[in-house]
Amino acid sequence: MSLNDQALTDGPRYARFSRRLKAILLDWMLAMALLFGAVALASNAQSDTLARILGVSVVVILLLYEPVLVWWTGGTLGHFWANSRVVDDHGGNLSLAKALARFAVKSVLGWYSFLTMTATRRNQAVHDLLTHSTVQIRNPLKAKPGQFVTERSEDDPAMPSRLRRALVTAVYLVLAVLFYFGVLAALLRAGLLSRACLDRDVCSGGDRIVDFATAVAFLLMIALIIGMGWRGRLPGARKA
Repeated sequence: MSLNDQALTDGPRYARFSRRLKAILLDWMLAMALLFGAVALASNAQSDTLARILGVSVVVILLLYEPVLVWWTGGTLGHFWANSRVVDDHGGNLSLAKALARFAVKSVLGWYSFLTMTATRRNQAVHDLLTHSTVQIRNPLKAKPGQFVTERSEDDPAMPSRLRRALVTAVYLVLAVLFYFGVLAALLRAGLLSRACLDRDVCSGGDRIVDFATAVAFLLMIALIIGMGWRGRLPGARKA
């Protein structure tokens, strides 16, 4: 069997977070271009009515862009660029209702929705799990091995029970939250982060950088704990 034939018969390739991040970045850039273009047109327009029409149109486009394209073509322009597509668990594209629900959950949870990817068999975020969908490689022949995973198996007798892994992971998550608050307190004492920024979101440029870096590090730590916990790599629930 040739490599090309093998790529088509080995089963679905589930996109890694790097592929999904690439798609998000392009869609974000397109959204920013649309917003700035609409603002420029509205500021130069002499009609309040035209400005309102532009505003409503932009909101409608931004709200329907992802759900409609996921329903119609299996993905946004970002998904096409990242060689990925959203697939219903029953096969094919999502229904419009599912695509709308998926977008709504992702919009509400934001980056937190992706924390479950390392703990699921098919690299599913929360919005994928709730809508019974996956993000797969669109064209396997154009994908590199580091861009996807195949379905993980949990049929390993050496793996601790799901309940034990979940409980141990929950304990580590609580400790991570306490550690995060401890870091914030240390930053406040050191003068690297102001109380006004933390309490009232009145931040200087330096505050913003420190706050953003701390939040990103916290999210990465949470994702690592969830992934390691579900794969039996945390002390207290390790794979034998």
